[in-house]
Amino acid sequence: MMNYPLLKKVRRLFTLSLFVGLGLIASGAALAEKKAEAVAAKADPHAQIYGEDSYPSASKCKACHTQIYDEWRSSSHAYAGISPMFHKFEQKITELAPTIGSFCVRCHMGVGTSLGEDRAMPLWKRSQVSREGVTCISCHRVGTEYSKANGERRVEPGNIHAPVYGPFDGKSLEEVVNNAAKYKVAPTPESRGTKIHASAIQFDQISKSEFCVSCHQVAVNLGIKLEVVWDQYRASPAKKQGISCQDCHMGKVPGKAEGYETGPAAKLGKEVINPNRKHSNHAFYGPGYPIAHPGVFPHNENAEKWSMEDWLKFDYRAKWGSEEFEADVTAGKVKVKFPEAWSDATDRASAWEVVQENLEAINKKKELRTKVMENGAKVDGPFFKSSLRAGQPLEFSYRVTNTNSGHNLPSGSLGAQPELWMNVALIGPDGKRVWESGHVDSAGDFADLHSLDVRAGKIPLDDQLWSLQTKFLTTNVKGTDREMYLPVNLDVDQIPFLRPPTQPVTVMNHPPFVRMEQRSIPPLGSRDAKFKIPAKFMSAPGKYKLAVRLRSRAEPIYFMRFVNATSDMERSMNEWMLSVHASSAEFQVTK
Repeated sequence: MMNYPLLKKVRRLFTLSLFVGLGLIASGAALAEKKAEAVAAKADPHAQIYGEDSYPSASKCKACHTQIYDEWRSSSHAYAGISPMFHKFEQKITELAPTIGSFCVRCHMGVGTSLGEDRAMPLWKRSQVSREGVTCISCHRVGTEYSKANGERRVEPGNIHAPVYGPFDGKSLEEVVNNAAKYKVAPTPESRGTKIHASAIQFDQISKSEFCVSCHQVAVNLGIKLEVVWDQYRASPAKKQGISCQDCHMGKVPGKAEGYETGPAAKLGKEVINPNRKHSNHAFYGPGYPIAHPGVFPHNENAEKWSMEDWLKFDYRAKWGSEEFEADVTAGKVKVKFPEAWSDATDRASAWEVVQENLEAINKKKELRTKVMENGAKVDGPFFKSSLRAGQPLEFSYRVTNTNSGHNLPSGSLGAQPELWMNVALIGPDGKRVWESGHVDSAGDFADLHSLDVRAGKIPLDDQLWSLQTKFLTTNVKGTDREMYLPVNLDVDQIPFLRPPTQPVTVMNHPPFVRMEQRSIPPLGSRDAKFKIPAKFMSAPGKYKLAVRLRSRAEPIYFMRFVNATSDMERSMNEWMLSVHASSAEFQVTK
């Protein structure tokens, strides 16, 4: 008879040796590549300077487009390359599945990819324009129409004088270039004045939803979709009505297609160019928010005096550089061993001013985020199903409507698992809370099966939790369906590996063994949140109150811990947790 235990052992050893061999080959290739890069850089010391000059930073555009720069610098596009959560996520999925390569950074740091920066290069060693994520030239130096390209768009190289692409015909710029002396501009390297691009080429797709597709409709290499906005949009009422992504995300009202503001094309000193032109807001309204150090983000020219590594050592929470803090230091009330970069009180004071300026910009972004969430949903209720009598269970519901006609609620990156859930509490006649669903545990997670407090038995499972969070489900060889933090299934030897499917994923609309359990609400659709409060909480007659709110957060804390996020990142994520559509309703319970 065949010796199955021995055969299994041999197979396991063969699999392990194969992966070790492949790993050695891959690491050897990577080492050879790094040596080649080092030799190339040594041979051409001007390569980096040339590269940066061919891909201008947003700070160079600020000279003429101050308003747009101020809107952009705190946007999620500007944050795409800085985001510490993105880098933790990207590093973790790369560790689990090395086959993914530079897949993620192509969108988040597209210019860095064009510059040939290595995927694993530390953020503080990257070029400034790379750290700017989706920067000006990420869109305005793209002159080819792309569709579902998973971020593989060509950013055309060229210095600040090279042409840019936009929605307008460029006649206003042509007038400025033809009168360079009057406007004190330099459309060529030999000219004197403010350096500007010499021409603007009209590119129609930049005003269409199709321009957003290549980064906002993304499937990883095993076929599962992480970004699904385009699929949702192309079947939406908004698409049929001719409403574009830009109309809601760059218009006058956050999240609503109610037209655009007007504003100048540019300002050159005191000269205003085309003052009543349509103004597209480059804040790019959305539900995202930053958790980075406020010296690092939003982008700020004054912050560039210090390196990113120096900024990460600046304790803004302790208010270094503020008048109160420095007075306490001088009086000896506070004793701190400052890092070398922050040993001078004048430097700390200047840095504190930068932090205050950036926090002000972040708070404006928070206001826009709140408006987007409020404009995208509606909560009606409560609707009582049971009799309002003491000693009887209380059954009721709320109706949540997605008032957005363009995509689901929530939408965006399903890979990052954005959370939107309902928090409902019952207040008894004595004014005390007697029941609640949608509350959070000691870490900030709601009390579902991922809560560490629930798993440890510290708090009960919230079995009535109403959540719209998408979950990844994988079917593993060993075991049944299970929820996963990342869509990486396990083989029989528990070694994560992303395998190409054996048949087209279009047959099932998802790869074998991996799928998403999507719970979002389609455009203009509604869903009821139903609850049943046990009779033991309704024992006394009197006036009761139901309080409700929708809560939103970009990342669950359990996922942040899975990717090794820092405690300060967790703290910032919870500080930004948003509550919208809060209301309360009183009702009388009789005997």
